Amino acid sequence: MLAPYACDPARSRGRRHPEAAAPTRTEYQRDRDRIVHSTAFRRLVYKTQVFLNHEGDLFRTRLTHSLEVAQLGRSIARSLGLNEDLVEAIALAHDLGHTPFGHAGQDALNECMAGHGGFEHNLQSLRMVDELEERYPLYNGLNLTFETREGILKHCSRAHAEALEAAEPGGVGRRFLQRSQPSLEAQLCNLADEIAYNAHDIDDGVRSGLITLEQLQEVALFEQFRRQTLAEHPQLGQAALGRRLLYETIRRMLSAQVYDVIDATQAALQAAQPRSVDQARQMGRLLRFGDEMRQQSTALKRFLLQNLYRHPQVAQTTGQARQVVRELFAAYLAEPSQMQAGFAARPDIPRAVADYIAGMTDRFAAREHERLTGRKLLA
Repeated sequence: MLAPYACDPARSRGRRHPEAAAPTRTEYQRDRDRIVHSTAFRRLVYKTQVFLNHEGDLFRTRLTHSLEVAQLGRSIARSLGLNEDLVEAIALAHDLGHTPFGHAGQDALNECMAGHGGFEHNLQSLRMVDELEERYPLYNGLNLTFETREGILKHCSRAHAEALEAAEPGGVGRRFLQRSQPSLEAQLCNLADEIAYNAHDIDDGVRSGLITLEQLQEVALFEQFRRQTLAEHPQLGQAALGRRLLYETIRRMLSAQVYDVIDATQAALQAAQPRSVDQARQMGRLLRFGDEMRQQSTALKRFLLQNLYRHPQVAQTTGQARQVVRELFAAYLAEPSQMQAGFAARPDIPRAVADYIAGMTDRFAAREHERLTGRKLLA
């Protein structure tokens, strides 16, 4: 049962290359299945979230992060009457364009491409599903629906939006020029992304030893559920049961954020009364936290930035990762034949190099760097 403001696959704006409908699946289910079977999706298992792939088997990767976003997104979508399949498709595809080594790799590649149009990982995710996947005989990419592509392109600079609009008038770039919103399903994925990484970065940060439960007591959103957990399960105060205390606190924190989004969004929808998908796009953001939860979530992000993402140990590793990406770019630019033949033969070599590097896993990038330079920066 879809709400009137939910995306209905029977009313999709369609695919860039028309295709006959599938007999047993909706259009958004087909999108999800194409994403899951793509090469780019498989690579996510060896791409960094916060900790580089070689630093431990239990830390999140882009793949596990995407799965967590999909799970949270579907849970919220069901309560709001939104299209769960579309939410899942967007969630599973939203990080397909991420470079190896997480944001460090992205920043380094953007610097390398400064004179060649820059690099945006959201735009690269769209490029991955539109152009770079090679699975079908008659076209490049996965030929996804407009609604899934719209959700994948979370951010976009004006210059890139103008280029997209010129190539595809009225397409996924137009909303950035008109300053309108994407579908509610896309808005939901943005929030689910934030909820997921805040929670799992706490878990990975404590597991790594870079942040402690004692430090997290400074964070109101975490501390209220830690206290609640201990009040109901005082035995978890024992040091040996610290992992159980952490897991239960995070579980309660996640649930509270999910319920807050549902309540705040239902109130916003009740006030705005959108009667169609297009009406909802013309309104302000309707998928939201309540005011207090938004403040608490922002404080948590600030804590993680200061204590985890900028931790000296993380900074040292990400500094080495940036160097790997910069030196790979320089090596391939100087000698394109070192890339796979399909990339080396392209007329726009800088963009071909960016595509090649962006598609790498952490470990392949590290091996290629060692092969090309004779130095091993990442053990």
